[in-house]
Order: sequence, then C-alpha cells, then structure tokens
Amino acid sequence: MFVAAELRELLDPSCLEGLDVTWVRSDEPTPEGEFVGAVPLLTRWMGGTEFKRLPKLRIVANCAVGHNNVDLVAAEMRRIVVTNTPDVLTAATADLTWALILACARRLLAGVDMVKTGNWTGWHPQMLLGLELEGATLGIVGAGRIGQAVGKRALGFGMRITYASRTPKPEFERATGATRLELRPLLRESDVVTLHVPKTPETQGMINADALAAMKPGAILINTSRGDLVREDAVAAALVEGRLGAAGLDVFTDEPDIHPRLRAAPRTVLLPHIGSATLPTRRKMAETAVANVRAVLAGAPPLTPVVP
Repeated sequence: MFVAAELRELLDPSCLEGLDVTWVRSDEPTPEGEFVGAVPLLTRWMGGTEFKRLPKLRIVANCAVGHNNVDLVAAEMRRIVVTNTPDVLTAATADLTWALILACARRLLAGVDMVKTGNWTGWHPQMLLGLELEGATLGIVGAGRIGQAVGKRALGFGMRITYASRTPKPEFERATGATRLELRPLLRESDVVTLHVPKTPETQGMINADALAAMKPGAILINTSRGDLVREDAVAAALVEGRLGAAGLDVFTDEPDIHPRLRAAPRTVLLPHIGSATLPTRRKMAETAVANVRAVLAGAPPLTPVVP
C-alpha cells in the first residue's frame, strides 16, 4: 500500500508490521501499479483516473474526517472501500473552535498587536471592547459530533444555545438546553455563528452575502469545518462595512491560498487549518487509517466506512 509520507513520524512502526508500505509525499503524483491500499491526505484526489491506474486497489483510507478528495461513485463502481477518521478529532476541533470564539469576542489579536507594536499608551475604559459571552446566543450550524461538543463547552460560559440540523438532537437538547431552529432564524438570533456541516451541494457557499445580511449586526462568524461553506469575498465585504463583528476561520476555499480581500479585512483571526493539530489526535487519525486498511485486507468490515 502507499501512505502519505507526512504521516511517517506519527505512526509507531508496530502499526505497520506485516504491511508493504511505500511512502508518497503529498506533492508527488499518485503512484500506479499493484497497490491494494492507500492512505492519502485530504489534499490528494482519488478518482476514476487514479483507480484505473491502481487495478488492485481495495481501500482508500483517508487520514481525515472529510472525504471530498475521493470520487465515491467511482470507488463504489470498482468496489473500493472508502474510510475516514471520525470521532478522533472531535475534542481537538471543538477546543480550537472555542479558541477562535474567544479570540474574536475579546479582540485578542488586536490587543497582542497593540502591545507588540508599542501602540499601547495606557488603560482606557473604551479600549478594545468586545462581546460578553455570558447571556449571548451561540448558533451551531450542524449538530454532529463536533457541533455538539462545541455546544457542551458553551455551558461553562453561560450562553444560550441554538442549533440548525436536518434532524432533531433530543439528547443534545436535554444536556444543554439547546433549541433547534431553521437556518435563517438562527442567523438572526445568534451573537456567534459556528459552522460544523460537511461540504455538500446544499451547504457549499451557504454563508453568502444574503446569509451575512440576515445575521445580527456585529455577530461573529466561526468556521472550523470546510472552507467551501463560506463565500470569502462576501465575508470580507461584511467585515469592511462593519456589518460582521469578526470572523474566526481555520479553513478556506483554496487552501493554502486565501482570498486577498479576506486576508486584508479587519477583525479576523485566520489560522492554517489546525483544528486537529494536537499530537494525540494526529497520531490517532493515522493509526485509524492504517487499522482500516488492515481490516479490509484481512477480509473484515472497515472500522469507519464512508457510506456513498
């Protein structure tokens, strides 16, 4: 099998015992030949052309929760199993979401810049006034594992919790007092809107100029899910015009490129896709991907299959 070379230092050699591994860097082309398994990063496209060149491939084990880099239809036609790594990065991503919420709400980067540049001349009662989270409303778009983890963390801040989801989440509601709303009412009522939905044709570009206009003036937008959910030029315009209070983003449409207007916009916290960036989480992701390969090659069901 071939494995993303970037995972080499994260995998204990015992995880790979008995496996014939070829390490392939993410900037190298997808190999061809008799490989039976693949463990790629989310940046490697695996589709029909790649599958034709890998006639014996039985599994693509993504080292990520997402699977937008895999043509699921082409994989199903060739009976290639596709897996991902759900659950593993829930806590790490929820924590980073809260880091962005706090950084935006309390204007941390502006404060850091003020101190480092020597522009802090002393205390002032109206200096860097931010959003008080206690009593504010958190709107969670997508109440899956990560969305619910973010909501549970909000309890300690005394926030009112709302969520938009295709299906009700009664256990989440009982645990947090959360209220389920349709997307537009959630946008109107929320002081902080945080996105936790996968990229689909329905969600792509869901935060556009119309959605931003529906948000409460001065609200904060957080995205640690998928960059394609957000129209970056529209977010930049809303920030420049002062309608959007702040934006904390860990994911972008054309990573690592960021829309120049967004990069230059005020009141942003822009991170380089580090939602899962803790050592235990990244190790567990890599181990889960390899364990999926082992299971499939042994004739067992995959541990965490992606259902087309």
